[in-house]
Amino acid sequence: MSGFALIIAFVIAVIVMIVAISKYKIHPFLSIMGVSIILGLVAGIPLVNTTVNGKTVQSLVNVIGAGFSGTFTSIGIVIILGALIGSILEKTGAAVRLADIVIGIVGQKRPALAMEMMGWVVSIPVFCDSGFVILNPIRKSLVKRTKISSVTMSVALSAGLYISHVFIPPTPGPIAAANTLGVGENMLLVMGMGALVSIFPLFAGYLYAKHIGLTTKAADDYDDGSVAQSYEELVASYGKLPGSFISLAPIVVPIILMAVSSIVTMAGLKGGLADLLNFLGTPVMALIVGTLFGIAQLNTAGKLGDFYNITNETLKVTGPILFITAAGGVLGKVIAVSGLVGFITSNATILQTIGIFFPFILAAILKTAQGSSTVAITTTAGIMAPLMGALGLSTPVLAALTVMAIGAGAMTVSHANDSYFWVVTNFGEMSAEQGYRTQTACTLVLGIASMAEIFIISLFC
Repeated sequence: MSGFALIIAFVIAVIVMIVAISKYKIHPFLSIMGVSIILGLVAGIPLVNTTVNGKTVQSLVNVIGAGFSGTFTSIGIVIILGALIGSILEKTGAAVRLADIVIGIVGQKRPALAMEMMGWVVSIPVFCDSGFVILNPIRKSLVKRTKISSVTMSVALSAGLYISHVFIPPTPGPIAAANTLGVGENMLLVMGMGALVSIFPLFAGYLYAKHIGLTTKAADDYDDGSVAQSYEELVASYGKLPGSFISLAPIVVPIILMAVSSIVTMAGLKGGLADLLNFLGTPVMALIVGTLFGIAQLNTAGKLGDFYNITNETLKVTGPILFITAAGGVLGKVIAVSGLVGFITSNATILQTIGIFFPFILAAILKTAQGSSTVAITTTAGIMAPLMGALGLSTPVLAALTVMAIGAGAMTVSHANDSYFWVVTNFGEMSAEQGYRTQTACTLVLGIASMAEIFIISLFC
């Protein structure tokens, strides 16, 4: 199968996936894997390795294996380490210290903005699902402390976490997309672009959080007579909170290492020191260093003995995320070898009319279909890679902007097939229906606001 029929098959596969996950409650891992296999068969990927014009064409089984293992190779360790750092921050009370730092900067009179900015900072190295769980105790305490709407605080936190998750390395999606699109060695450029592109969605997310909190009430917005833990009691429960430096180090040090590595690469520096800095600046090594600072945090807090249990619990939490993400990698690999990319490439002149909007639309389709923003980012980047020249997006700045456009699409939208949707609704004490009005609607607002800013920036590039 090729050409337009293949696109029709792809659209049908996406619809089947959404229905299977949302209506029939089939687990996303099984749904994505099943649709990937069926799409591979329909697309004509051979059942055994064959040779065509002197080139070996991989069998469907090998394509599935390559897609699955490739995802683990590229982002598996990053996800685990990011979640582990988040668990340590929660256990030691460093997350509370970070809350105090952010509130000190933003001010107590703007708790929703403080919550959003806190999420934006924490989610740079930490998976947004984990980030919400980590910061939720702070959110609940601030709700009681400031008497602000619980829904407003949940949506503001969710928005802040989500924005940096899709835009700013070392989160795995932007890293993978940058490498795929040829700007992996300019990671500082990607990080700077991610921070710049965050402005519009941060503003839009804050306004939407304030608005939706006026009309929607979560379960913990009502006084049920129970005695909730106050902010002061929460702080006291940790004993003595870690200092500002040790609290920030697991998050800030990896960012600094990756930034320095990008500077070394862009400057073309050579030698042993440059090699060491590049080594430490790879996402995995940078997060390992961040984890070491987290271990030092545990030691300072007298909780080093809990490290085994923290690691064990983190692996349990990240397991489902890893396997669903790997299944999405299989779908991406099937799409990549099916001939769909070739058909799009041969018709690239049609796509030039929408330019930077094309990766946004494609990522939004994939995100809505299978739930994972990381999978939507990596899959879209793989499809976009051979099209960059035809779409006039091949310069480093425009390639970095394309990474942002893919990230914006990968936010649009979070719904029932997205683990983050359930994290936000469950921890925010909202029903699924309320989740659609809050989390799903907010991610639509974030995606549109992001793409508006990206388009404006593209006019000057």
